[in-house]
Amino acid sequence: MASIPNPLNNENPNKNDTNPNSTNTIPIFISTESLHAILSHQTLIDHLQSSLPAASSSLQTPIRQSYSVSQSSSLLLMPSWSSSPSLPYVGVKLVTYFPQNSTLNLPGVHASYVLFSSVNGQTLASMDGTVLTLYRTSCVSGLASKILARNDSETLVMIGAGAMAPHLIKAHLSARPSLRRVIIWNRTIEKARKLAEEMSENAGFDGVCFESNECLEEIVGLGDIVSCATNSETPVVKGERLKAGAHLDLVGSFKHSMMECDDEAIRRGRVFVDNEAALVEAGELVGAFERRVIEKGDIGGNLVELIKGEKVGRRSSEEIAVFKSVGSAIVDILAAQLVYETYIGKQ
Repeated sequence: MASIPNPLNNENPNKNDTNPNSTNTIPIFISTESLHAILSHQTLIDHLQSSLPAASSSLQTPIRQSYSVSQSSSLLLMPSWSSSPSLPYVGVKLVTYFPQNSTLNLPGVHASYVLFSSVNGQTLASMDGTVLTLYRTSCVSGLASKILARNDSETLVMIGAGAMAPHLIKAHLSARPSLRRVIIWNRTIEKARKLAEEMSENAGFDGVCFESNECLEEIVGLGDIVSCATNSETPVVKGERLKAGAHLDLVGSFKHSMMECDDEAIRRGRVFVDNEAALVEAGELVGAFERRVIEKGDIGGNLVELIKGEKVGRRSSEEIAVFKSVGSAIVDILAAQLVYETYIGKQ
């Protein structure tokens, strides 16, 4: 595949061959450097908000396929496709999940994303699916906090300091510019301290204080927004600690054995999901249904329904909102669309 490392370069060796309808499309490789240069959390949040409702009705998105590679490791396949003139693509993300990689100082998730033309099936582009996932996952959370969190939210508590954490912090700060304080917790406190230092130096958000804290129970109650990105199989957020009016953002779990909050958080909060798959995949919700903490009919709505105004979001300043996301191929292909079309537009 041809590699073009600089998305801002005016020269395009593939010009006239990048139209998805072309009979002579040369596949391109969009480097990680280029992807970072193209995407910002604000632009992707805006793109998802404007594109998700229409895309949700035009895209075909089979339930993701998940295979156990070992007792703790998984392979996931996430395809989607559309014949809409505004979204003429077939996309598939290949993901590996190896949680033990933290001991090797490696990310637990690796992925590649491949984009094809839905007109003629030709390969258009491939890109770093790991970075794409970090952006799209965090921006789904950012969009949810834009809709569900209080307008006067000032303190963000970030639980977890892995690869997803800085993206979630940036997405929430982009969605809620009222935020002025970010407190980071991690089981290994040194990772939280390091992330707080890096964010202070490089995040680019003036007037925001970044700090770490090793007492989780103390800081959960401070959060106007509490965002979780962990691999935990035992609750890290106790519902009794959440302050009135808090917005709880749950990102980490995607199978029944995983959970980031306890039943009390689900019981106290009004629960929303990114899509219906969360109802059958997320350990927090599956367990709560089994234990009759809530019923499926108690779910407040999904992200598309919230964007379209078909479901009411926050109803009062005292209400606790819980947003659980598990990801979907829809947001993958929309993020890949933004990257690809922006990249081509700059050539």
